Amino acid sequence: MILSEQKEQESVKKEVEYHTIAQFLESTPPNQLIDISDLSSNEFDGHYYHDDMRTPEIQLHCDHEWCNGVRFFRCVSGEGKHLNPKDYEFFYVTYLCSNCQHVEKTFSLAAKIYEDNKPEGQCYKFGELPTYGPPVSPKLINLIGPDRNEFLKGRRCENQGLGVGSFIYYRRVVENQKNRILEQVIKVSEKIGTSKEKINILKDAVKEKQFRKALDMAKDSIPESLLINGHSPILLLHNALSEGVHALTDEQCLELAGSIRIVLGEFSERLSQALKDEAELNKALSSLMNKKKS
Repeated sequence: MILSEQKEQESVKKEVEYHTIAQFLESTPPNQLIDISDLSSNEFDGHYYHDDMRTPEIQLHCDHEWCNGVRFFRCVSGEGKHLNPKDYEFFYVTYLCSNCQHVEKTFSLAAKIYEDNKPEGQCYKFGELPTYGPPVSPKLINLIGPDRNEFLKGRRCENQGLGVGSFIYYRRVVENQKNRILEQVIKVSEKIGTSKEKINILKDAVKEKQFRKALDMAKDSIPESLLINGHSPILLLHNALSEGVHALTDEQCLELAGSIRIVLGEFSERLSQALKDEAELNKALSSLMNKKKS
């Protein structure tokens, strides 16, 4: 009986999926309790040995103008927290970008070890500031304009696995900024010489007050340069946003919300690129014409 229980305990122990503390800090969403393989290190303070929370160098996205990419961050506050196997310790840990020396990331954590003098334990992430998740493209923020905060609320809901909440926020953003989005499409259409008939359809869609009807009107009038893998982004958004939230599970809402965000992000990139290409072409033509005159 004792041997059987021992084997069962060993089997359970083997099934535990451990993360490193660096992986946990870098890529685990808030409200998660994770088993950590290297949570603590045994340190001597001159009098006693302590199991101290490890705060290794980690890699995070830094949005400072000098960086704007993944950089190494080093702990500047909260390191060396004493841990024990009896109770969770609650604390903050702050990291600073090693490159620009300006951008910080602060984690709110709870942690405890399994046994004294052993590195394994559990860590819970209450949250982090700036909020968890990959950075939102500046082009997407520019596209949605006044609803930036609403979009970021949806992003936080999505990061936390709240499907209904993220779906509702994203739908609200697209509904509120319907005209802003369509006006950008019209601007591209006029730049590249799209037929007047299609441009007029897009303008009529801007005037249409019913959101779904407006998207339905515009879905087939999108310039080819704005298509995503051959599909109209307006049609993709229309199909996703036509779903009734009450008819979907939270998991289905979460999947749809992620799809809406991805399509919006890609759409904003294509709009920006189309306008940039036209601006660069006009600049090149102007430069050549001026040279010819001189």
